[in-house]
Amino acid sequence: MTMEIKVPPLAESVTEASLVTWHVAEGEQVVRDQNLADIETDKVVLELPAPRSGILRQMIKKAGDRVVAGEVVGLLEENTEAVPSAPATPPAREAAPATEVPFALPAARKIMAEKGMDPQTVVATGKGGRILKEDVVRSMAPVATPAPTGVDASARPATRVPLSPLRQRVAERLMASQSNTATLTTFNEVDMSAVLALRQRHKEAFEKTHGIKLGLMSFFVKAVVSALHKFPLVNSRIEGTEVVTPGYIDLGVAVGSKRGLLVPVLRNAQNLSMADIERQIADFSQRAGEGHIRLDELEGGTFSITNGGVFGSMLSTPILNPPQSAILGIHATKERAVVVDGQIVVRPMNYLALSYDHRLIDGREAVLTLVAIKEGLEDPGKWLLDL
Repeated sequence: MTMEIKVPPLAESVTEASLVTWHVAEGEQVVRDQNLADIETDKVVLELPAPRSGILRQMIKKAGDRVVAGEVVGLLEENTEAVPSAPATPPAREAAPATEVPFALPAARKIMAEKGMDPQTVVATGKGGRILKEDVVRSMAPVATPAPTGVDASARPATRVPLSPLRQRVAERLMASQSNTATLTTFNEVDMSAVLALRQRHKEAFEKTHGIKLGLMSFFVKAVVSALHKFPLVNSRIEGTEVVTPGYIDLGVAVGSKRGLLVPVLRNAQNLSMADIERQIADFSQRAGEGHIRLDELEGGTFSITNGGVFGSMLSTPILNPPQSAILGIHATKERAVVVDGQIVVRPMNYLALSYDHRLIDGREAVLTLVAIKEGLEDPGKWLLDL
């Protein structure tokens, strides 16, 4: 019996995706739940499992094709006899002869598919003749661009690789954000002395009690939640001709990954303790690095925080993440000379940037929200006492 292989359900806000690479060839035997291909959205890479054991008869969609949820990408001829489960790791084998396509690990296959590389041109160094990611990278020789007359071409090397589907989609979303919102940014600076002192005083007891390190992000989250309670319009969004103001705060927190920046969401951030926040952010960071963030964890935020300070940024203007109407950018904390009570003193200072959609939020609300965040960081007792 022939079965259709379909793209799995995508999140509501994801209208299309890309088939990054097939992990099997036409005519190849597969087992149930084996990953047949990678489907990439603008946020995550999804696996396409085999619905049954059988033989992949046809690839209807090729690597690089755009696809939508429920679309048929291949045909599978189901086996009637029992087929053993897929081994956790491929069995060791002798080095493949020149006429056989070498076995490549998933990361290596993905890079080769993206760059249109022939596996036969890659020198495999893995066990049993396997192609490793490092082998593919090592085989990517620079491509020289034409040099001006009189200039040695070998002295002006450059590489040319296709823009990944993820970066193409990110570019589209960023341009749409700039085109469809009236974005402004307001700035302020915050003295981090109180936060740093509080963290230093209690970090050992906090870790011993809760089993997680006390970072700075939980302080920012708490200050933001307190400010959004005072100015709920900044936590709102525009839908058609209506303003939707949620009775909750789902806070997106940007984390880095090998595929780019991801913004998983802290659900009901208004109900989370400092320990809850630190645990969830640590979990998001780890799974983002491993590529295990789920699509539903990236959906539905009402406000976002992005921290360029972890990379050394001193000042930036963050871009809105529609349909959200505001985003806070935080930066590196550095000691600077500032004037306090008429005296020049050295304090750990951080620049804050709040970008907002001026169609919905006026300058007054934006500035007062940022001031409330600043005050919540300079005097954490304000949100501890709900002031």
